[in-house]
Amino acid sequence: MKQIILASASPRRRELLSQAGIPFVVKPSQAEEKITVKEPGQAVEELSLLKCRDIYAQTTGDVAVIGADTVVAAEGRILGKPADKEEAVSMLTMLQGKQHEVYTGVTVMVREEGKENIRTFHEKTEVYFYPMTEEEIRGYVETEEPMDKAGAYGIQGKSAVFIREIRGDYNTVVGLPLARLYQECRKMGLEIKEW
Repeated sequence: MKQIILASASPRRRELLSQAGIPFVVKPSQAEEKITVKEPGQAVEELSLLKCRDIYAQTTGDVAVIGADTVVAAEGRILGKPADKEEAVSMLTMLQGKQHEVYTGVTVMVREEGKENIRTFHEKTEVYFYPMTEEEIRGYVETEEPMDKAGAYGIQGKSAVFIREIRGDYNTVVGLPLARLYQECRKMGLEIKEW
């Protein structure tokens, strides 16, 4: 197997790849993230491609680079990571008691014997929140957990008590749709896991 590089600093993405038994190294992209499209699926594909290309350009030899990005979409808006606690409160107030979508885009770039192959895709999962009081929202924000997460919450963390239902792949919400990634890599002829 060729070296697999995860172009992300996300501890959640690292945990998911490790949990699946996929060997990889981490080299976070430093590319400036700018969204130039309004449609969330296109936005996460654009950002995952940006991150992936940044790290891929820094490599030589046979390699596979995985880039990913996640956003929350609610009421026609794309929600990334909150800039501060008040923005986190605002985001959670918008999401509480309602349904929203989480999009994760993934790009895989492979170089093998001088040939390049690239694949970009995204997955969408619907998330339904229970109603939350202002006290609950502010208490959750004070834990600091929301501050580095799209939409100001982590489904795998303390906010799990507010999630009524999801429709789609749970791992998409966490930050990396593992099953789809595995299937797309297989289509590319890339073995990312030894059985």
